[in-house]
Amino acid sequence: MTASFSAALEVFRVFLRLGLTSFGGPIAHLGYFRRELVERRRWVSDSQFSQLLASCQFLPGPASSQLGFALGLVRAGWLGALAAFLAFTLPSALLLVAFAALAPLLTGAGGSAVIHGLKIVALAVVASAVLGMGRKLCPDRPRQLIAVLALAGVLIAETAWSQLAVVLAGAIGGWLLCRSVQAAEADAFPIRHGRRAALMLAGLFAALLLGLPMVAGESATLVSVAEAFYRAGALVFGGGHVVLPLLEDSVVAPGWVTEAEFLAGYGAAQTIPGPMFAFSAYLGATIPADAPALLVAAVALLFMFLPGFLLVSAVLPAWSAVSRHAGMARAIAGVNAAVVGLLGAALYDPIFTAAITGPVDVAIAATALVLLTGWGLSPLWIVAGCVVASMAVRLV
Repeated sequence: MTASFSAALEVFRVFLRLGLTSFGGPIAHLGYFRRELVERRRWVSDSQFSQLLASCQFLPGPASSQLGFALGLVRAGWLGALAAFLAFTLPSALLLVAFAALAPLLTGAGGSAVIHGLKIVALAVVASAVLGMGRKLCPDRPRQLIAVLALAGVLIAETAWSQLAVVLAGAIGGWLLCRSVQAAEADAFPIRHGRRAALMLAGLFAALLLGLPMVAGESATLVSVAEAFYRAGALVFGGGHVVLPLLEDSVVAPGWVTEAEFLAGYGAAQTIPGPMFAFSAYLGATIPADAPALLVAAVALLFMFLPGFLLVSAVLPAWSAVSRHAGMARAIAGVNAAVVGLLGAALYDPIFTAAITGPVDVAIAATALVLLTGWGLSPLWIVAGCVVASMAVRLV
């Protein structure tokens, strides 16, 4: 057994345990990673961890999974990066594929009540995320203004490309307005590939983003599924819950997945550990494509994560120089503020509009939000409570 394979196997074991136990969503994952890999195992220093995290937040894609991928890359090269991705993602992906197989059995009044309870879960969780991200990422008036304008822009023009335009406008707004933001302190970390490989990876990212739409059609073929999920993964900034509007545009708008199926799967995703982007496996298994459900789920999962991993691999060799630029730090602050606006728009449509059918739903969602945000109750209990309350209201 070579040293590199042994190191990759160690990465796999550590991240498999994290993938099985990391409840709480993307922000919580960062805490799990730091405690396990910085404090306990000392794979990287605190400064190196912060730099890797900053690079992942700067790029589109699933920030916590990109960070795990980068930590595996630093620890054991490309094998370590692959091991970190597979081990952290597979548990949640398999659970969500299983839910997709069982979801058609949730029929009748009882099944409808369960599905509606999961929609209310989605409302409470995303509302909590909007509040938390708003406090952290919009602490001053310029960033609050960027967030509000981003929210309005997305609600007025509901397309994936308009969301990208909002993010780019946020970057420009941050560069012009966020004068109080300071550049980060850069600290070197070991990366085993150089700028030539980085340029090749960036070129592959762009080639797939531009090339896949040319060969994808409107029907749910494997190529179309790959294009839809690659586009969503390539355009989402902030990861986690922010991917909802892009995924909705990719799979609900063309009629591949119903809005009820979409929100039920998202609600179920709150009950399991691991990355939020594993939701793509559920959607892939639900899409009536021209291939076995497991294969479609695997394609959706791979192409959802691929653009973020290509970008973080391309950026890391030159990150130290980039992060020292004050204008870049201001642009990142503007992007983060725009992301809050994107998530706020998704909170209203499709989540609020689908979850709230009357005053009782408002009361259930408000109670769940208070318990989740104010009391710090586990999402597992929130899911159970919302489903039971929904069933009680609709069946009793």
